[in-house]
Amino acid sequence: MNTKTFFRAAKFASVCGAALISTVAISQSTSAQDETEQGDLAVTIYNNNLALVQDVREINIQQGQSRVEFPDVSARIRPQTLSFYAPNTTIIEQNFDYDLLTPTKMMEKAIGQTVTLLRTNPATGVETRERATVLSTAGGVVIRIGNRIEVLRDDGLPVRVIFDRVPPNLRARPTLSVNIDSSRAGARPVSLRYLSSGLGWSSDYVALYNEATDSIDMQGWVTLTNQTGTTFHQANTLLVAGNPNGSRGRGFGSSRGRITPGTESANRERLGDFYLYPIEGRTTIANAQTKQVSFLDVQGVPARKVYERNVGWLSNDSNPVNVTSAISFSSSRNQGLGDALPAGTVRFYQRDSKGTPQFIGENSIGHTPMGSELSLATGDAFDITVQAEVEKRETITSSEWERSARYRVIEDGEIVQQVDVERPKKYYRTTMRYTLTNAKDDAIDVDLTQSGLNRYWWANDYRIVSEDVVGEQINYDRRKWVVSVPAEGKRVVRVTYETRY
Repeated sequence: MNTKTFFRAAKFASVCGAALISTVAISQSTSAQDETEQGDLAVTIYNNNLALVQDVREINIQQGQSRVEFPDVSARIRPQTLSFYAPNTTIIEQNFDYDLLTPTKMMEKAIGQTVTLLRTNPATGVETRERATVLSTAGGVVIRIGNRIEVLRDDGLPVRVIFDRVPPNLRARPTLSVNIDSSRAGARPVSLRYLSSGLGWSSDYVALYNEATDSIDMQGWVTLTNQTGTTFHQANTLLVAGNPNGSRGRGFGSSRGRITPGTESANRERLGDFYLYPIEGRTTIANAQTKQVSFLDVQGVPARKVYERNVGWLSNDSNPVNVTSAISFSSSRNQGLGDALPAGTVRFYQRDSKGTPQFIGENSIGHTPMGSELSLATGDAFDITVQAEVEKRETITSSEWERSARYRVIEDGEIVQQVDVERPKKYYRTTMRYTLTNAKDDAIDVDLTQSGLNRYWWANDYRIVSEDVVGEQINYDRRKWVVSVPAEGKRVVRVTYETRY
């Protein structure tokens, strides 16, 4: 299986369906699903349940005051966000009719009305018709036939309810009606623009890791979801990666792993502070549909496997702890993916001995600028452990504490703070022992990090007085050591700290 075939196989589809409990027949026909009165559509979709719909329709408008209806708008339109424009026309009033024609709504509107029940004998196929009055739909449909009261049950028997007509206040499609005043008669383009919930998109990434070449092949998928109750036909679709107020999308830094933000500008159009991801060509976004479109396809990105363990201050493990396995790579222009990455889930695969890709873990990322360094955890390593223990902890004297001081700070030759409270001061010398084991048949490196070094202002003077491996101070709270562990071997590393806590 080559990479392209693998990516196609890994693409997932969501099937949306609904179960219809009872069948309703109406004495007038409804329009086909693919019919629409929408015009030239442009849909801009944000990350989380928000979209901007722009619809330009050619409408014949009368002179003077009239009412114009616009079917096929989103059923989850925010009416207060509507912008209406037509030449030589002013808007007086707008109404949104969202009571849609459904079996449940038909029954609710038929309370007190008479309908026809059509029953079919499953043994003989003989049909019988009875006139019935709908009494209630609370928790089920209660009807009166002559002098008896019945409850329509979902018992598998073929029963149809035939209505004489469609209630006048029910719509087959979400409809916006506008009262307007026009200075002239004739056809002209009418522009509708509104915000709607129910439309959203997210990103999913499929990464195939090659341990032999230390590289990944990655493909990014955009997943569109439409729960607006309306199909948007042949729309110019634009996706916005970012979180404008009201969108509530996912921000930066939501992953389990390390991400160092990049400083490179992606070669993409931007709108203000947001990146734009246009969908090539026009596309139909069907109601209750999940649609996927590829937006990233890069092979041979340098990557490496990283083993990590973060140890809290004074951790004393009773048993060895498996280290975290992570895949580290860059989104930079020269040696990485070369793109800004919208928030989503990265799923990693690796080929087994037969060449078949197998799932090895996943992680989420927030909106990630181009040039970022990512180290995404995929799970716990089976063969590699770290056991952190407090090997020795003792109280030391103030003179011993002063002996390890490396510098003093004096501001302008004066004492800037006077502490009058007398209290004994305690200082501690702590030796941590880190035991690393490796049951793999290859030597490995483990990124060992000690966190919890930073305390309140009164205890922020800590020292590393000895360490078996030269460490790197990540920040004021954390120090990292890269520890090499031999194949099928063990290594013990000790670090001694002097602290006021």
